[in-house]
Amino acid sequence: MFRSGYHRASVRDICAVARAPHGSFTNHFRSKEAFALEVLDQYFDYLKGLVSKALNDETLTPRQRLERYLDVITDKLERDRWMIGCLIGDFSLQASSHSNLLRKRLDAIFKEWRAMFASCIAAAQSAGEIDSQFDAADLAEFLLASWEGAILRMKVERSPAALERFKTILFATVFKRPRTFTVNKRQRRTGKRPIKKSKRDRR
Repeated sequence: MFRSGYHRASVRDICAVARAPHGSFTNHFRSKEAFALEVLDQYFDYLKGLVSKALNDETLTPRQRLERYLDVITDKLERDRWMIGCLIGDFSLQASSHSNLLRKRLDAIFKEWRAMFASCIAAAQSAGEIDSQFDAADLAEFLLASWEGAILRMKVERSPAALERFKTILFATVFKRPRTFTVNKRQRRTGKRPIKKSKRDRR
């Protein structure tokens, strides 16, 4: 399904690759749609493991954890030579308009996925690493939607350019460190407070 897509991967193709008789497939799954649901769930379980490992790494700050996750996924995409993207994104494009069952499952997956990122973003906001102007859940939604778009562009270009461009812009704008965080961090490093200028000095 990664290589051929949801529609082009027939039950016959799946059985041939699995070296399983057609009867074994129909004995376990009512349809290719039911099989696709199982594939999607197993893929998401795998992805949640990657998310959890990166976003719960207490040796990093919350903002650094977000960067770490995107870098981990970038490394995995590189190993596939920028040809294979995200199965969740692929299914969203290929199957959601044809299968209500898959559409509903994909919607539930995105909501669960978003919640994991929203928690980390909220922690970054509480720590003063990310501006609190926008709700953490909305920022998580933006992150996932934009990242999936960058992955699609990557597959077309067979290049990491779209991924790197997205990460650079994301952390320079939406996830930019607030100015007060930068100032406070400098104060902790030097142990000095900024000198207040008098009215005469400010003229």
